[in-house]
Formats: sequence, C-alpha cells, structure tokens
Amino acid sequence: MKPKNPLSNNKKSALFLCVILILIAPLAAILFIRLESSAPEVHLNIPESLLGASSRITGDIADLQTGLKKLHIALMKGEKEALVLLDEKFPAGMIFKGGTVFKKSVDLLVEPRKSGLKDGPIVLKITVVDYSWRKWWNGNKSVVEKPLTIDTAPPQINVLTKAHNINQGGMGLVIYKMNEKNTKNGVYVGDHFYPGYSGCFSDDQIYLCFFSITPEQGRDTALHISAVDGAGNKGRGGFYYHIRRKIFKEDRIPVTDSFLDSKMPEFDTSEFGVTDPSGIKKFLAVNRNLRIKNDRQITAPGKNPERKIYWEGAFERLPQSAPRAAFADHRTYVYNGEEVDQQYHMGIDLASLKFSPVPAANAGKTVLTEDIGIYGKTVVLDHGFGLFSVYSHLNQITTAVGKIVAKNEVIGMTGMTGLAVGDHLHFSMFVHDTFVNPIEWWDPSWIKNNIISKIEEVKALSR
Repeated sequence: MKPKNPLSNNKKSALFLCVILILIAPLAAILFIRLESSAPEVHLNIPESLLGASSRITGDIADLQTGLKKLHIALMKGEKEALVLLDEKFPAGMIFKGGTVFKKSVDLLVEPRKSGLKDGPIVLKITVVDYSWRKWWNGNKSVVEKPLTIDTAPPQINVLTKAHNINQGGMGLVIYKMNEKNTKNGVYVGDHFYPGYSGCFSDDQIYLCFFSITPEQGRDTALHISAVDGAGNKGRGGFYYHIRRKIFKEDRIPVTDSFLDSKMPEFDTSEFGVTDPSGIKKFLAVNRNLRIKNDRQITAPGKNPERKIYWEGAFERLPQSAPRAAFADHRTYVYNGEEVDQQYHMGIDLASLKFSPVPAANAGKTVLTEDIGIYGKTVVLDHGFGLFSVYSHLNQITTAVGKIVAKNEVIGMTGMTGLAVGDHLHFSMFVHDTFVNPIEWWDPSWIKNNIISKIEEVKALSR
C-alpha cells in the first residue's frame, strides 16, 4: 500500500481555504459597505422661528455611503401630520452600493394659509432614511424637528403725521406706528427705499423716516410706506403727500486744456481703464466714474446712522460767504465747442476769504474725515436718524472720527482740494444715501413746519 503524501493534503487544504476566501471576501465587503452606521446628513435652511404666508425651505439632503432611501418632510400638530410638504422614495441600485441617489436638493415653497393651516405653533419634522442594512435592514435614520410659529398676518401701519409737502430736490418726514416689533420698514419713493428708525420716541414701535424727492423725480412719483415682519409678511401703507415743482438752474461749464493739464494729474483713473495723465478722456473718467465712486464713499455712513437727534434749530451757513453754485445746477460741460458731459451739482458752493474757518452747521457726530477724489479733503457729520452734512474741498481738517462737535465749532478750513479751481466750501446734505437741498435746513420756518412740529405732535400723543 502506497503511503499518503502529507504535502498533497496541505495543498488541498490551502486550495480549500483560498476558495472559501474567494467566496467570503465579496460577502464581507458587501456587509462592510451595507452595514455602515453613518446617518444621512440634513443641510436645510429653515426659518429661524416663523413661517409666514410664503416661506421657503432650501438646501441639501445627503448620504454618501449607501445612498438615500426615503425623505419625508411634514408640518406636525402634536403627533398628527397637519401638512405633508414632501414624501419621496429613491430607487435601489446594485447590491454593493445600495441606493442610486446620494444627494437631493430641496426647494420647498410653504404657504400655510393656502393649505388651510391657521396661525399658531407648529413643528417642522424632517425624516431621512438610507439604504444601510443596519437595524435589521431598516437603515440609518435622521430625524430633525424644528418648532415654528405660523404667522401669516401682514404688519399694520398707522400713519401719525398728516400733511407731507415735499419740494423736488428736498426732503420730507413721515412718522408712523407699527403693530408689531422688529419689522424692517421705511418709505419707497418710486423704487428707492428710505429706512425708518425707532428710538426717537418712548414707544419703540413708533418710527421716524426721512426721505427725499430727487431733482430728476417728477411730481407724479409714487410714495408709500412698506414694512416686512420677521415671518416675511409684507404690509403697505399710504399717506397724503404733495410734491412741489422746483426749477433748477442750467449752466454751461467750459473745460480748457490749461484746466486739464493742471488738475487731471492729481487723479488716478486706472481702475476705470484710463491711464492718460491728462486730457479730455481722463476728465470724463473723473467727472463720471470717479464722481459716482466718491458719492458712494461720502454717503456710506448713511447705512448705519445714529439713533439720536444731535441738531437743534436751523443749520448755519459758512459765515460771510457768497454763493458760487447752487444745489442741483444742471451742468453741461463743453470742450472745444462740443458738449462732452452733463452732471448735477449736488451741493452749494460758498466762497469767503482764503483758508476761512469752517464751522459745523449744527451739532453732530464726526463720521468721516478723508481725502475723497473730486471732493478733496472732506468731513461728514451725522446729525441723527439718517440726516448728514458734508464739508468738502477743505485745506485742513480739525476734527476726528467719533468726535461730537457743537454747532459752530470749527471743523476745518476752506481750500481748493479735489476738483475745485478756487478756494471755497462745497457744502451738501444727504438723507440716508441721497443728496438734498441744504437751503431747506437753513430756513427756521421750513424746519419748524416740516420737521419739529411733527416730532413734537407725536411726542405729545405718545405720552
């Protein structure tokens, strides 16, 4: 009898083990993948606390391991579903992977009132399940619950001031009360928005709003008060107003080569694509593009004004000065007999002696002291609730940002910095982001009739 070969038996064992490994390895790989324990990810932009008449829920749901299996989004009243917003099942794929959808974008428009839901507390519930074999093939689950309040009522606006007579190029004031707190509100003049602010009155739901009619806006310009609450509900209120027509001066300004050669080298217009040291192209870049940029720099503090009235009484003009240019002069610039540009002059030029002291027109907070392009050395004072005064072409600045200055306190000296061709003060005023006619604020009667009387009347009503 032939003896057994132990090496042959070892080969058979090794072969058997290899076969077992070949069969088990894929199964082990499948189990490793399909038994993953990572829950689906929920990245949705959900309203902070309120659902308005029309709200959106946007974002992504993702499971990058085994894929998405189910997505269910509903509004819950207690344990019952009041409204199903989304119910979706995703197809299965190959056994190795699980699902075929690994990321789902969500964009839901939620309109509770149209769905028959009443205002009040509600819970937004989001349930996501993946294709994992965990939990006896039920998959990993993510559940997000967010308590919300349905609020579909638009904010109500109660106008407290009566007559609103506004000049073209001038400004107006309307005071109104909101029926709820934390609304974003203000006045639309055409499509331009002027924000309202609380803080002037003991009742923090009473708002004061300065607004303007620009020289270009006609007497038929539509005005209304707008309010948006925390739920996104929009309210709208009308008020009586009358726009008075104003005629502004037309002027022709000659542009000479000597002016271009002497002034243009001061300005950098490379950001506007003009690198010429001088010449008419550079002037047009300065007079158009740089002017727009500089106007925005000057009015930038209007985005966050002081909620306090610093000023008192009529604003003062530069002492012993003569006007050299008026507000809203419509200027046509002429070069070599040809009209090359048109601009509005949005301030008043006042000339006195060279390097004359410049007093603050009224009390205010210094919010800007910079050398600003065509305006040269400039000071901006915040007088409260969106009202500002501007002092430009200064030779010297004697105030600092953050300083509270008194009426008639010297803040600088006149000069000819910027685009000025002679020593003078360019004095302007703006409300929020729009230049307005300073003449109104030099007039005690206009201030009393259009501003002070309204504030005093509302203060008396709110006591």
